Amino acid sequence: MSDVLKKYVNGEIVDMTAEEIAERTTRREEDEAYITANQYKSDRQAQYPSIGEQLDMQYWDAVNGTTTWKDAIAQVKADNPKPQE
Repeated sequence: MSDVLKKYVNGEIVDMTAEEIAERTTRREEDEAYITANQYKSDRQAQYPSIGEQLDMQYWDAVNGTTTWKDAIAQVKADNPKPQE
């Protein structure tokens, strides 16, 4: 496999310059860093109870004087902490 990266220019395949390769590498590293830093958001979203379930928890917490909803949300946040900056 060749270490030279290629690109299309006006329908022809040409070699990328060293500067283009460096810029592409930097962009990829920045993208990966962003994804890593924000992964907790999608992880939390997948684990939160549905809105309907949350509303039901809140209703029954108000009726029973419990903290089921707050406990459930706190657990999701604890299991998927926001990264330190």
